[in-house]
Order: sequence, then structure tokens, then C-alpha cells
Amino acid sequence: MDEVSAGTRNRETLNMRFLMLNWRDPANPLAGGAERVTMGYLEALADRGHEVFWFTHVFPGCLQEEKLGRVHVIRQGGFLTSIVAARRWCLRQPRFDLVIDQHHGVPWYAPWWSRTRSISYIHEVLGTIWNSFYPEPLATLGRWQERWTHWLYRHHPFWTASTCTRDQLIRHGAQDVTLIPYGVHTQALPELPTKDGFNTLKLVVASRLAPNKRIDHAVRAVKLIADRNVDVQLEIIGHGEERKHLESLCRALGVHSRVRFLGWIEESEKEERLQQAHFLLHTSQREGWGLNVIEANAMGTPCAVYPVDGLIESTLRGETGIVSHEETPESLVNEILYAVNHPEDYFRWRETAWKRAHQFHWSRVLPKACDWLESMATPDVARKQERPISQSPC
Repeated sequence: MDEVSAGTRNRETLNMRFLMLNWRDPANPLAGGAERVTMGYLEALADRGHEVFWFTHVFPGCLQEEKLGRVHVIRQGGFLTSIVAARRWCLRQPRFDLVIDQHHGVPWYAPWWSRTRSISYIHEVLGTIWNSFYPEPLATLGRWQERWTHWLYRHHPFWTASTCTRDQLIRHGAQDVTLIPYGVHTQALPELPTKDGFNTLKLVVASRLAPNKRIDHAVRAVKLIADRNVDVQLEIIGHGEERKHLESLCRALGVHSRVRFLGWIEESEKEERLQQAHFLLHTSQREGWGLNVIEANAMGTPCAVYPVDGLIESTLRGETGIVSHEETPESLVNEILYAVNHPEDYFRWRETAWKRAHQFHWSRVLPKACDWLESMATPDVARKQERPISQSPC
């Protein structure tokens, strides 16, 4: 049975209750790609006629309960209190068919209190990212806690999108890891438009401005490129706690006239900015995948990324864009300037990236994902254990 007919069958015969546990929801000012992806899955489940709930942390000015589309959002507690609040709330509700325990460094421990089937959803193993947000010894404690948590959950099903994350989970003891790729709402352009030459090198960043995203590396790359007498402009899309620091860095490096901070913009404008750029830059410490990479590719723009987990899967070196050899602005700039001097390679990457982006649209991903989630919510379903692929980029 193909994916479309399987999805139709499920919508006609099933009426289930799903609960997502996640630190943030899409209305949270700190929400990012993880929340966009999560909403994509939950909206698709609701489209199949299921009841879908999202339990999350409170934030300033939020409503305790509201509906985002057809998803019921419940907000209670914070970093230290939300697990207790979730358990208390869940035990007062009619029984859920599946609880999705989303890990962001710290899990919800749902298998031990939800009274039903549960799976763990994880975008990335944080590892050294703990050091970007916490001083020692808290960072070391966080890394130790994360690894111990994966071992504690080893007999419970995990779900992720990245082979790098899957392989790390298996190294940490996980025995059942299902791999389902991310999808994007961005429709790939029906035709690949022409692109301006490199008279002005146009770069773009689309990211939450957080320490682990290392946007300062993109700013330093602009300085290095300008120092080589190349006219360069960078647009930064997104907001976050690092903005003031980045603005100060631009002034200190003398590139404030070359860098524009656009903040949050509408999706239509973001797609236009991505289409106009020559490269999207991504200098994060690591990613679950890199949604903005595929969004840029869909607009006919290749990416220049660091060689880190997730990004080495969303960008294929020498095929769909640039993967630098080292995690330094200097290494990234060398690769970008190679493209400027070899436009035939650049335009080949551009076309391949655009064609590849078509396979990651939600319409291709969601039927398989929803079928799997429904199967995990069904009692006594045989669960196939996933193993690492023999050729892994990680």
C-alpha cells in the first residue's frame, strides 16, 4: 500500500489522542526550527482527525491555554517545575494513546509517569553546546546528565531526523532509533531563475541569534572577505539575545555598513531574501539537520556551512554547496572565494541543491511520519529496531 492510501486508511479508521511535551511552542519568543518542525507533525496528525495536545513552558504574557490551529496548547511551569506540572495535568486527562517526550538536553521522563505508550523525540545531542549556555561545572554536569539520560531511556523508542544524532544515541546505549527526515513548508521554485554575478557577494544568515549558532563567525567572515577587496554584504534574519553583541562586533570590525540586521520577517520576505543571496551561511556548533539550508536550496541558493553534525547531511560537500574543512571563518571564506573564482562549480551546486530540495517538502515527509506515529500509538505493534548505516557522514 502506498503512503497516500495508507494515510487515507488511517484517517478513516483511527481517532487517537497525542500529547507532545516540549519546552517551547511556536508562540514562544524563543521558538526556533524545532518548534516549526514539531508543529508540522502535530498539524498533520490533527488533519487526520486525531486530538493533539502540546504541553510546554510558560513565557511572559502567554495564555495558559489556547489553540494554535487545531493543536491544543497547555502552558504550565518552567525549567525546574514543568515536569511535575505536566504529570499533574496529564493524570487528570483522558488517557492518551501516545506521549511524545521531546528532549532538549533534559527530557520529561514521560515513560515513568504517563501511564501509556511513549516515544522520545530528539533533534540533536547537545554535547559541547552545554558550554555555550552554562559555566563550569554546570556544563560538565549537563553533558553527563544528557548521556546518562540516553542510557536510562535505552529500552524506549527514539525518533530523530539525523543519522549523526542516531549514531550518537546508539553509542550512548539506545537500542531502538527510528530515522524520519525533516520536511519544510517552503515550496521549491518551479523553475530555477537566473542569479546575479559576484560583483557584490550577497550572503544571508537565517537563525535564532543564540550563542551556539556562532553568528559572530559569519560576521568575521564578512571582514575577511572585505579585506580581500571583494564587495560583500550580509543580511541577518532572526532575533535573539546575541543581537547587541553582534552589532557591537560589527562596529569593532568596521563592517557595520556591510551587515544588516533584519530581525523577524514574514516568510514571503524571507524567501525573497534567500533567493537573492549567493550563499546562506550556517556556522552553528551543531544542528539536528538545518531546516534553513533546505529552505535556501528551495529558493535556488546553495549554502556554506561548518563541518558539524546535521549540517554535513543537509549540505553535501561539492554537490549542493560548501562544507568548510575547519570550523573557522578563515576556512569558510577560502571555500566561498573559490566559488567566486569558479562560477561553473557554483552554478552546478545551485542546480543540484534546488533539485534535491523538492524531496524534503512536507507533502513527501508527513504521510510516512504520521503512519509511523499512528503505529506507535497502536497497542502491540512490532517495533523494528534501526541500526547505523554502513556509510555514515558522522
